[in-house]
Amino acid sequence: MNTSPRSSIGHFPSVSSTPVASAEVPAPMDVIFIEGFSGHTVIGIHESELHQPQPLVVDVYAGLRRARACDTDRIGDTIDYGVVRERLQRLLVEHRLQLLEAFAEAVADILIDEFGAGWVRVKVVKPRKFDDVQSVGVQIERRATAQHASTLGHSATVLNFLASGMVPAKH
Repeated sequence: MNTSPRSSIGHFPSVSSTPVASAEVPAPMDVIFIEGFSGHTVIGIHESELHQPQPLVVDVYAGLRRARACDTDRIGDTIDYGVVRERLQRLLVEHRLQLLEAFAEAVADILIDEFGAGWVRVKVVKPRKFDDVQSVGVQIERRATAQHASTLGHSATVLNFLASGMVPAKH
């Protein structure tokens, strides 16, 4: 369901000469994405799925308020999709989840908690699960809560420094 303010004609913002409060104007967002990430993992609920790894294809979209990297041209000021890719590879090996929904939620949590994304969309697909179907899967969207933003502070900064090859000095 589309809950965008533009989803119906009656919800278009009115044009006036009165300044609009900043809370009403959405902040610019940059979206870092990985499409078609593929790997194999054991996931499922049927006996036939619980013993052999099967293919998964994952699409990830992670939104940041206008990334500082636009101005600084430094990878440490954004989400490094190479590091995200490595983290997804590790998740495929380490998880013990059964449902694609839970796997997608784990991916969303990683992007929000470990990489500081404010918004994520995750699509997880089992290709050719059935002979007569191209793919089955799930797609979720999540937003970081105010609690996420306040707890990210230091750990997100350290992750960004590590991603850029810089480690903060000890004081």
